[in-house]
Amino acid sequence: MKILIVGCGRLGSYLALSLSREGHSVTVVDADREALASLGPDFQGETVVGKGIDEDVLRRAGIEQADVFIAATGYENTNIMASYVAKEIFGVKNVITRLDDPRKAEIFSSLGLNVISPVMLAAEAIRKCVEGIQCMLSSSAEEK
Repeated sequence: MKILIVGCGRLGSYLALSLSREGHSVTVVDADREALASLGPDFQGETVVGKGIDEDVLRRAGIEQADVFIAATGYENTNIMASYVAKEIFGVKNVITRLDDPRKAEIFSSLGLNVISPVMLAAEAIRKCVEGIQCMLSSSAEEK
C-alpha cells in the first residue's frame, strides 16, 4: 500500500517506521530536514522536504498514487488543510487526520474525515484503567 505521511514528529516518525517495516511504501513530508533525518538508516521509505499543504510538494511525494494520506503534524490547522487538499483536490480515498482538540475532531469527522484524537484515545485508555478493564502498555496488563 502507498502511504503518504505529513509530519515527522513523534507520531509521524513512529508510523513511518512501523508501516515501512510492515512492507508498505511510505513517503514522509516535513519542512524540517533534521526531523526527516531522524528516521535513520533503517527507514526504507522516501522523504520529501517541504510543507504538507503545498500541492507541488505533495505531487513530488507521490500523492497522486497514494492509497492512504495521514496528516500527523502537531499543528491542527496544518493537518486540517493538508487533509482537505488530499481529499478534495487529489481525491485520496483514505485520509486520516490527527486533531488533539476533541471538539474539532467531532466537527471534522462529521465532514467525512477520518479523525484520530490522541487526547480522546488517551482519555479512553485512562478510563479503562480507572474501571479496572485494562491498562494498555503496562506491566499489569500483561499479568491479567
